Amino acid sequence: MFKFIRPIIYVCGILILIMAMLMLCVSAFAGVLNDPEMPVFLTSAGVTAALGFAMVASCRRAHFHLVSRQLYLLTSASWLMMSLAGALPLFFSHHHISFSDAWFEAVSGITTTGSTIFVGIEKLPASLLLWRSILQWLGGLGVIGMAVSILPFLRVGGMRLFHTESSDWSDKSMPRIQTLARALLITYLTITAACTLSYWLADMSAFDAINHAMATVSTGGFATDDRSMGRFSSAVLWIAVVFMLLGAMPFTMIIGFARRPRLAALNNQQVIGLLGIVAAISLLLTLYLIIQGSQTPFQAATQATFNLVSVITTTGFASADYTLWGPFSVALFFIVTFIGGCSGSTSGGMKIFRFQLSYLFLRSQVRKLIHPNGIFVTQYAGKPVGDDIILSAIAFSFLFFLCLAGFTLVLAMMGLDLVTSLTATATALTNVGPGLGNIVGPAGNFSSLPDAAKWLLSFAMLLGRLELMTMMVLFSPMFWRG
Repeated sequence: MFKFIRPIIYVCGILILIMAMLMLCVSAFAGVLNDPEMPVFLTSAGVTAALGFAMVASCRRAHFHLVSRQLYLLTSASWLMMSLAGALPLFFSHHHISFSDAWFEAVSGITTTGSTIFVGIEKLPASLLLWRSILQWLGGLGVIGMAVSILPFLRVGGMRLFHTESSDWSDKSMPRIQTLARALLITYLTITAACTLSYWLADMSAFDAINHAMATVSTGGFATDDRSMGRFSSAVLWIAVVFMLLGAMPFTMIIGFARRPRLAALNNQQVIGLLGIVAAISLLLTLYLIIQGSQTPFQAATQATFNLVSVITTTGFASADYTLWGPFSVALFFIVTFIGGCSGSTSGGMKIFRFQLSYLFLRSQVRKLIHPNGIFVTQYAGKPVGDDIILSAIAFSFLFFLCLAGFTLVLAMMGLDLVTSLTATATALTNVGPGLGNIVGPAGNFSSLPDAAKWLLSFAMLLGRLELMTMMVLFSPMFWRG
């Protein structure tokens, strides 16, 4: 067994050491500002570094080769370990945060969900605000790497559609993986820097611009104020729309366009579907707000587009309490919670391609009913869709709604009302952030939920971020029998 988990411990140890280095960076930032949390980050960095060095030293090898069973375990273990490390500064802080709350906040950050237990966020020390943003930024980068290198190889939920040479995980593909990793990091940094500069030019403070840029590009949604984005100008909201959409697009497509700027590189079926849905629903919601007569056409377009893009891309920012716009908007926002962005992006949700595949399957089935003897080949992005992809997508969808129903019932058993139970589960599984209702809605937070509910929702956030099957397979006795 140790031989099986040895490379997993080694890789997790490296990730833990990276977390320790980031804590040291935040402690230096806190020292410059005379922030009282500086010793907290130093202590957390020491504990994390000691654990990381022990893991790396005890499992170091010159070479190792990961098989699919190890990748399943590595993917889940790495996110759990990073969440644990991320919770330490919050738990050790001077704000008397319980470990349950610290764990919930860290998982919400690493999974780029954006749900929070903090009330009066603007009163938190700058170091803690920066740490929350770093967790989301790091989680967003990890999501992209996982989506383009690991999940296609593991055939999770139809991700095989996006299989590349870099998801081969054979020895000969390692240079390609390293090249892709560098390209992803450079692209991610460039987009983050561009977003930061845009926010700053739109009259955000430098600190707010950095924090909100990390939360925007990672489609995370942590803000530095309880009002989220509601305190900023319309210019800031439109900038956020642009960069939230960029964060929800396939980063391999963005890299390809950056290398060879041509329109053909943007001909991506997922992106076309995402932009089409955003445009259609934004227009519908804008007209609805104009008819209500409470906003000017420009205000209606700004508020409708920003909040809609925020939910669809699973960012979770809010510029207004859209639950006050009427029952139509409440129903609409609940439905779009499930959509999500593109595969290979930082966003969560069920992903655009699964809805597109479902439509293609439905169309094919209707054709077969009309022409029973006909032969119809389902194609996606010019490629035939195999039976393994169809079965994987069906299994993912079934498991998603099974978890949605199960977690909702468990939360209801804890005494939460139906709206809170259902939407808190939905927003956790899709990594959106805010739910609906007075408790977990866009104007609320998760602080009043019982600890058991926070642990359950933390598990749901990890499940959703890891595409469900990646973590659920670990609960199978067959997996451990080999």
